[in-house]
Amino acid sequence: MASRSASSPVAIVTGAGSGVGRATALRFAAAGWRVALLGRREPTLRETIRLAPAATRRHFLPLACDLGDAAGVRRAAAEALARFRRIDVLVNAAGNNIPRRSLAELTPADYSAVMDANLNGVLTLVQAVLPAMRAAGAGTIVNIGSEAGRQASAKAGAAYVLSKFGLTGLTQTINAEERPHGIRACCVFPGDIDTPILAKRPVLPPPEARARMLQAEDVAECVWFAASLPARATVEEILVRPSRPWTG
Repeated sequence: MASRSASSPVAIVTGAGSGVGRATALRFAAAGWRVALLGRREPTLRETIRLAPAATRRHFLPLACDLGDAAGVRRAAAEALARFRRIDVLVNAAGNNIPRRSLAELTPADYSAVMDANLNGVLTLVQAVLPAMRAAGAGTIVNIGSEAGRQASAKAGAAYVLSKFGLTGLTQTINAEERPHGIRACCVFPGDIDTPILAKRPVLPPPEARARMLQAEDVAECVWFAASLPARATVEEILVRPSRPWTG
């Protein structure tokens, strides 16, 4: 494992208490990065740290915040910058959905909850880290979208689809506006992933379906690929799907 110091690169990862966010945080830490962990519940962030090798645990910074709290998101970004003095990569991996997700069932409160986690909080955090990236003349932002952000899906539900299409547009906007500052963005579009968010589906997939889904570590490798390429290369989109999707 690479040695770490005050000059080691820094990643901020949202949704770091489980699923793709946790897998991504551990992937970056294994490569010698310092990592700020953002999530709603500090105990789950602490569990992510416990899953890392003991020698690396002091290089994590857990920051509990709700992405729907714009002021809290900005405070978390400021705290990460104050601790690490740099932000090289931002990974927006947090996500939310609701069981009652069809147009016939969707409520304003549920819609707002999904949009806050999947899009509004992402925009707030992006705007919070961009000044540091601009000052450094470099930075990578990776947004975890969904194939439902390329093609609407009744399975995903209206609010989720809208949020992920918005995330696609935000990624494109970052590239359109921030390229002159050396900042690049990638949107990863995964198919079905076996993560805790599956518990919010109206009908839970059976174990044999989950066994064929992508794993969180698969998506984390896509993030690492986009972030670790030389700065001269920008991977704008990655579409990744299970090789043998469940058809039962």
